[in-house]
Amino acid sequence: MQTVRVAAIQMNGYLGQAERNLAEVERWTRKAAEQGVEMALFPELAIHGHWMAEECWSAAEPVPGGPSVRRLEQIAREFRMVLAVGMSEKERDLVYNCQVLVGPDGYMGKSRKVHMSEDEGLMYVGGGALPVHDVGKCRVGVIVCYDAMYPEVARVLTLKGAEVLLMASAGRSGPWTEDTEEAVARRTKDQLSLYRFRAVENGVFAVITNQAGAAGTVEFYRPEYRRQPYHAGGSLIFAPDGKLLAESRTRKIEADMAVADLTAESLAKARANTNFTLRKRRPDLYQELLRPVTRD
Repeated sequence: MQTVRVAAIQMNGYLGQAERNLAEVERWTRKAAEQGVEMALFPELAIHGHWMAEECWSAAEPVPGGPSVRRLEQIAREFRMVLAVGMSEKERDLVYNCQVLVGPDGYMGKSRKVHMSEDEGLMYVGGGALPVHDVGKCRVGVIVCYDAMYPEVARVLTLKGAEVLLMASAGRSGPWTEDTEEAVARRTKDQLSLYRFRAVENGVFAVITNQAGAAGTVEFYRPEYRRQPYHAGGSLIFAPDGKLLAESRTRKIEADMAVADLTAESLAKARANTNFTLRKRRPDLYQELLRPVTRD
């Protein structure tokens, strides 16, 4: 790994408004470039929105080759930056919750969300792989929202060579009011901060961001239902020892950015520690993990 400056960027992914959302990705990429950022993480489903409705199928696009990926490639090329951005991907008429990676030289790869939470299974098919992407200065593994609840995902990515975990979310928090907005934002960031343990457990960096804002209304849900696409933001960057390197500062639920340098020295120190977890694993005792939860 080489030292790399990264940004975790929280933004709203308005339902079905890809052009508007892409313009916001470009705006924040420009702001990040002004701070010398080399790699930026955007939220889960930032391009097409967190849409649990039939319109999600219509909005989804091929990855690579679709218009949104081509636009992201242009943005990455202009600002000489690696971008990881969430969108709905369509392949053989199935829709995947996908995080696409593009860089100055174009398309670099994709990761599909593996575990579907609650109603997400109505629209999305779970991915069948946990790839690690070499983005030049480091190797990254992508974890999409609910997948972070499974420590096995982060562990497998680390065993496959990941040095940085890019953790993109669109965690729904339910509607808020002006009086409750700050409390909802704080509670959500506190919840996201628990994922620092994915960094500590594996001796890797963790870059975390979440959608921020009311993205629209899904008609077959009650307006006040907790699964409407209202997201409370929160961006955090953790070192391999769990130290908080940077976080979003806004108290309101709005777009923001956290920037930090992920240093090669910090990773080397974590890997040299005599208690580095991968050195002391006992996989011979972990066979129970391969058994299904329910048995005949």
